[in-house]
Amino acid sequence: MSARIEHLETSGVFTLDGGSWEVDNNVWIVGDDDECVVIDPAHDVDAISNQVGERRVVAIVLTHGHDDHVAEAPRAASFLGAPTYLNPGDLALWRLTHADHEPTHELWDGDIIKVAGLTIEAIHTPGHTPGSTCLFIREGLDTPVLFSGDTLFQGGPGATGRSYSNERVIKDSIRRRILTLPAETVVHTGHGPTTTIADEAAAL
Repeated sequence: MSARIEHLETSGVFTLDGGSWEVDNNVWIVGDDDECVVIDPAHDVDAISNQVGERRVVAIVLTHGHDDHVAEAPRAASFLGAPTYLNPGDLALWRLTHADHEPTHELWDGDIIKVAGLTIEAIHTPGHTPGSTCLFIREGLDTPVLFSGDTLFQGGPGATGRSYSNERVIKDSIRRRILTLPAETVVHTGHGPTTTIADEAAAL
């Protein structure tokens, strides 16, 4: 069967700078009937494991180091028997949640992960966090697809009002690294609805 994208919405808490907020996270699974990649396994490992089923998990890829995205990553890795990938720029954030456990792989700009005949390219887009990384699939699906984490949402950039974030940097990342992608690219976000590069270019 051809490659596809599956979506789960999970709920939990995001904590940083002494505050806590209830959040709904998007979990994305990319693959076919045999293998897949899990992007941001937030909050509910049991639901994610049930969705994956018996498939081989090639990688667990983390778009950034905020705890609503990484808190369950070690448990998900254990359940799914998969390595975790995180840009080293976000290790300080990771260590706020996991002081004694490191991601198994570094994720650098331009790195490639292959799954189910697809090529997933890492695009470093700092600003929301220093290591924020989007994931781009140019070919093999109906349209190009970008998994934007919390860098770009429907309606604009991700939040930059907390530690480790920078409004000028995130806007520069979006302008240089994201809005230059094909206009028809579908953008699957870390929270909230899906959008497109064309729609966000017009809005921004």
